Amino acid sequence: MSVMPADSGEVRSHTKYDRLIAATKAVPPVPTIVVHPCDETSLRGALDSAEAGIIRPLLVGPEAKIKNTASKHGLDIAGVEIIDVPHSDAAAAKGVELIHAAKGEMLMKGSLHTDELMRSVTAKATGLRTDRRISHVFVMDVPAYADTLLVTDAAINIFPDLDDKRDIIQNAIDLFTQAGFGTLPRVAILSAVETVTSKIPSTIEAAALCKMADRGQITGGLLDGPLAFDNAIDVEAARIKGIKSEVAGRAQILVVPDLEAGNMLAKNLAYFANADSAGIVLGARVPIVLTSRADSPRARMASCAVAALYADARRRLAPIAAA
Repeated sequence: MSVMPADSGEVRSHTKYDRLIAATKAVPPVPTIVVHPCDETSLRGALDSAEAGIIRPLLVGPEAKIKNTASKHGLDIAGVEIIDVPHSDAAAAKGVELIHAAKGEMLMKGSLHTDELMRSVTAKATGLRTDRRISHVFVMDVPAYADTLLVTDAAINIFPDLDDKRDIIQNAIDLFTQAGFGTLPRVAILSAVETVTSKIPSTIEAAALCKMADRGQITGGLLDGPLAFDNAIDVEAARIKGIKSEVAGRAQILVVPDLEAGNMLAKNLAYFANADSAGIVLGARVPIVLTSRADSPRARMASCAVAALYADARRRLAPIAAA
């Protein structure tokens, strides 16, 4: 399970996303509200995922601009419903309204800024909030690592407190188990060091979160922390430090201290370790697909795939929860 040495000569291909996308063949296309897909990247990403049978898109944005984008880049939008609104703010508001009207089970970001979309999602009176803190997960396919890595939260919560981190972890565990990555994920709560010290507050929070899991306040995963990054993902590094746990060296979910650390970690994995990163927002009434212009086509499709698998699992679990 450890990271392969850089000089090992072995290079793994990005097969994890291929398996993820293939898994969506077993579920029906998920009705998806695509908000303001007015550039080639966002429109193509939605259409590619529709062609693959992952989603059934409903496009929300300035109709003339969407049609012009499609025409300019040779994209076929025949048969795809478009709801015309004047601009990106209106598209975000309308997208949330359509979720409330049960017109979609997923929300997908187009070419508007993330803050624009999330303002409508988090609006107190009209948004998509639940009792759970909203958080973001990067689902990362790192060629040198055996498992798919979930990194959270590197995009939404800037300085999460202890209660926020409880929800962030629970969101990630629920995604892992319900989207089909496996059961009882190994969750590493990261800090700069692996020992608890008053000089580094994130180590104290990590220890508290592990105790919260012991007391049933976080369920469904195996937690350990604080762990430094090396001994979270490398078995030999954990052994050298004398750390004995089921998580150390074999983590599947990495919980970062704050957004700044998480964003740097995710980008380091992308640019130094050749990782692909899919993005999804959790804790709202529906999963939200966040894509970037820098994402590869496969990463954009993987974002849709993981959200679709999660949405399908939530749909199937809903009758059980109601009972």
